[in-house]
Order: sequence, then structure tokens, then C-alpha cells
Amino acid sequence: MANENEINSPEEQALADEWAAALEETGDAGQSDIDALLAADAASAGAGRLPMEEFASSPKPNEHVSLEGPNLDVILDIPVSISMEVGSTEISIRNLLQLNQGSVIELDRLAGEPLDVLVNGTLIAHGEVVVVNEKFGIRLTDVISPSERIKKLR
Repeated sequence: MANENEINSPEEQALADEWAAALEETGDAGQSDIDALLAADAASAGAGRLPMEEFASSPKPNEHVSLEGPNLDVILDIPVSISMEVGSTEISIRNLLQLNQGSVIELDRLAGEPLDVLVNGTLIAHGEVVVVNEKFGIRLTDVISPSERIKKLR
């Protein structure tokens, strides 16, 4: 077995020389210097830092879930993925590889049945397909209540 420090080619020697030069440029800063810098940074950041708001773990059974309130303000601008699911099915890899243009895949939904509206993979509503300005859209027919959505997250 070859020694790990053994250099076999001119390219490896050049790379080793570059690393050696970079390490020499960094100086002889020890772990104590790094710890001091981190402590100073934490102290200066902690002075102007606001405390994080605590989110309730889950609503009480009779507690009303609302989108109002200061706790949700920090997350209202986070982007999420929304998708509409027409249906699903399971097929073998053999059948998947045999698919080509014009193939038909049977889904587990009946024609005219509402679509599922998913946000980050979580069901939030059901709806029907509509056309708006020559583009597809979805009209929500049934929205799952916020308290039910929170229960599903557990």
C-alpha cells in the first residue's frame, strides 16, 4: 500500500505546493485565537439580537386557530411549493420503461372527481380545474381547516 504523503505526478506536486503556500499565508493562528474571535463575535451579535418568538406546540382542543397574531409574522413570506394532484398509481419499473408517446396510465381517481391541492406535499384543499385567460387554474371547492392541517403535521 502506498504512503498517503507520497506524490505520484507533477500535478499532485503542484497542488501540494499550492496548499503549503496557502497554509503558510494563514500564519500561526492557534485554536485559542479562533475561540477568542468566535466569542467576540457572539458577544457583539448577542447585544443587538432580538429574542426568538416561541411558537405554540399545538392548539388546545377548544382553542381557535387564527392566521392573526405576531407568531406567524416571521413565516408569512416563506415560499412554499403548491401542486395539484389529478391522481396516482403504482406501476413496476418494467412497465415504466415500456411507456412511450401515446401510452395511457390509469389513475386511482374517477373522471370529474375533485383534485387534491398540496402545499409542500401536505393536503390543504380539494378543487376543480378551470381555464382563466387561456391558462389552467383551480377553483377550491373544499378547504381543510387550519386546525385539521395542524393535526396532520404531528
